[in-house]
Amino acid sequence: MGFLRGSAGLIFFGLALWIVLVAADVFSYRNLAQEHSVGIVSFRKVAEQQFEVKFADADGISQKFELYGDQWQLDARMLKWQGHLARWGIEPAYRLDRLSGRYLTLRDERARERSVHQIDGTNYGVDVWRFVKGFDKSLPFVDAVYGSATFLPMEDGAVYDVRISHSGLLARPLNKQATSALDGWK
Repeated sequence: MGFLRGSAGLIFFGLALWIVLVAADVFSYRNLAQEHSVGIVSFRKVAEQQFEVKFADADGISQKFELYGDQWQLDARMLKWQGHLARWGIEPAYRLDRLSGRYLTLRDERARERSVHQIDGTNYGVDVWRFVKGFDKSLPFVDAVYGSATFLPMEDGAVYDVRISHSGLLARPLNKQATSALDGWK
């Protein structure tokens, strides 16, 4: 009988630990009530198709990365609540995921060095977003959406303000270099 009680206790302890890890992962996402800035991305050209990128998030925490290519993309994981949760006023949530470089030509994309960097290193051992994404449309109360910025050009001295809204990420040029890079790219 002691073995059964001990086993039941271990099972309940394991279940409680799993619930805590799931809750910690969900609470690592930020609420998305309205469009707002998630960070500033600035570029310094190191060599041809090679840039030093500084990303300063909305909390003022800066990170430096090296990106290869002609364009950049910042990705975010988004959880959109549906049904009763949405009607109760629970706002969508997001977590910045990764920053990557991209080449304009397919030949360069296949042959040249790739660069992808993780932005938010939060890992609680449980990935709720991946779990929800795996269920596709089976869960009626939450939708895991990948909201990502369009590919934008990298240019020496360019600075972009990255913003997030309910539809995903978008970037706006903040200086002349970024504006001229966008004008030349279109």
